[in-house]
Amino acid sequence: MTDLPILSHTDLKNEIYRLKGLEREKGAVIRAHFSSPGAIFSTIFSLFKGDPNDSKDGGIFKQDFLGVLSRFAIPFALNKTLFKNSNFIIKALVGLVSQKASHFISEDSVEGVWDKAKGLFGKVSHLFDKPAKRKKPEGVSFKKIKKD
Repeated sequence: MTDLPILSHTDLKNEIYRLKGLEREKGAVIRAHFSSPGAIFSTIFSLFKGDPNDSKDGGIFKQDFLGVLSRFAIPFALNKTLFKNSNFIIKALVGLVSQKASHFISEDSVEGVWDKAKGLFGKVSHLFDKPAKRKKPEGVSFKKIKKD
């Protein structure tokens, strides 16, 4: 791609020819994507893949089990409980938002929340524990001294 300014009529014609050639190349690539059923399926599956280096947007087939489950369970649960009597548009919006939110749910994130909850309940449970009886140290005797 050239960033040269177009200064003359010849420059303009050359740029038009270059763009027409680029159009033909991209048209051939698009036709190749839809030339056979296998090519069509690979094109459709490439829509799900996203960037393979990005773990958040690796597509539906790159998520762990909990992420895939949340893609279907969250919209279903919300539409059957909170949005039970809502119209079609609201249910569709809930589905779209929960699909996007499911990218943030993974086994690691749920495990982290679970560990934090266990730590919090561990701290709270120590407040309600009964104090243990103190043992007297060995070798020390406690005798009452009588005063006369």
